[in-house]
Amino acid sequence: MNNILRRGLAAGAALAATAAVGLLGAGVALANPTDQPCQAGQLDTTLVAGSPGAGQRYASLQFTAKPGNSCKLTGPLPVTLNGAPSVTVVPDAGEATPVYVTSGKPAHVLLHWTGIGAPEQQQTPASVTVGFPAQRPGSTTLPWNQGPVDAFAEAHTLRVGPVQAGPAES
Repeated sequence: MNNILRRGLAAGAALAATAAVGLLGAGVALANPTDQPCQAGQLDTTLVAGSPGAGQRYASLQFTAKPGNSCKLTGPLPVTLNGAPSVTVVPDAGEATPVYVTSGKPAHVLLHWTGIGAPEQQQTPASVTVGFPAQRPGSTTLPWNQGPVDAFAEAHTLRVGPVQAGPAES
């Protein structure tokens, strides 16, 4: 009988410990500031030039947390080119995995377009705007310093990749 009682008490203690760990874990997850979606004011956003090749052009929007901030980005993020009305911005289909931006852990979004048209078939945007869905309205606008973008019938698309962890490749 003592053996049965000890087993019952041990099983009950294990169940209580498991429940306590689960509750503590839930409490930490709720209190973790990185579970909060990013807002424009929490991040420094820069436009980083990529390596061009064979008419292909690349750049990235890089996000770095301001001191004392941490948050999460989940893509695709809304991106707009200003001053290039013939260019269509299209998010790439990709898995929208949350990326946590904290001190020393940046994130980026890859931009891809072509630059093969004649000058009259291209447009040079004035700026690029990235939106932060958690904050309405919430966006950051940066000057576009990446040159012209094709804007003719066969090539007029800026593709926006999903949010990725790590710094942008230049």
